[in-house]
Amino acid sequence: MEFIIYLVLGACAGVLAGLFGVGGGMIIVPVLVYSFALQGFAPEVLTHMAVGTSLATIAFTSVNSVRAHHRLGAVRWHLFVWLALGIIFGCLLGGLTAATLSGPILQKIIGVFAICVAIQMMFELKPKAALGEPGKPALTVAGGVIGWASTIFGIGGGSLTVPFLVWRSVPMQQAVATSAACGMPIALAGALSFMATGWAAGGLPDWSLGYVYLPAMIGIAATSVFFAGYGARLAHRLSQRLLKRLFALLLVSVGINFLL
Repeated sequence: MEFIIYLVLGACAGVLAGLFGVGGGMIIVPVLVYSFALQGFAPEVLTHMAVGTSLATIAFTSVNSVRAHHRLGAVRWHLFVWLALGIIFGCLLGGLTAATLSGPILQKIIGVFAICVAIQMMFELKPKAALGEPGKPALTVAGGVIGWASTIFGIGGGSLTVPFLVWRSVPMQQAVATSAACGMPIALAGALSFMATGWAAGGLPDWSLGYVYLPAMIGIAATSVFFAGYGARLAHRLSQRLLKRLFALLLVSVGINFLL
């Protein structure tokens, strides 16, 4: 029964990612928190495990997305290289930062972020190009900040990377594609960081690699890859504005629940 829950969660995360272009981590982390709590995981580790497991699944699910964007020639690889350099260091720092936070504090931080993303989606707030294309130092510093925050939140970083690139005059399509490519180093470095910081933690359930819970990772990755394509096709048939507002309401409810 437990594994079926993860398969369904992966399908839902894939559809939502395809519909809204929002990484599955925004829905995977909250659902894993609730699921792990119901399974009786130790409160001290369940939030960290939800974040670490979410990052591990993104490493699998981002492959198809990057491949599709690359075929269209939309990934700005020269930007990606310097972003990725900063991302790797940022992710390692993010894992260490998360390890110093208690589970309830980490939940509250994630709750605030979920509400911020919901506000952005609800009111369709979009950055405007204000500065020229960034140089190598700016990309590396930005990558460090994006990697650090994404690791704490358990996301692929799209909600941070895309606004930054658009603000720095990268066309939206290329910003989205380059952000998708950045999801891979975020997921890999972030997941490895959570594995390392949680390796000696007490109260971990069986089948865990540090703060990554393998049954959840396998189940979510198995279905989310296939359902992302379905979500993308569905996006062309349904009202994007209505769907985004409904999803924003879901994120607000999750955020408030985490804060309380």
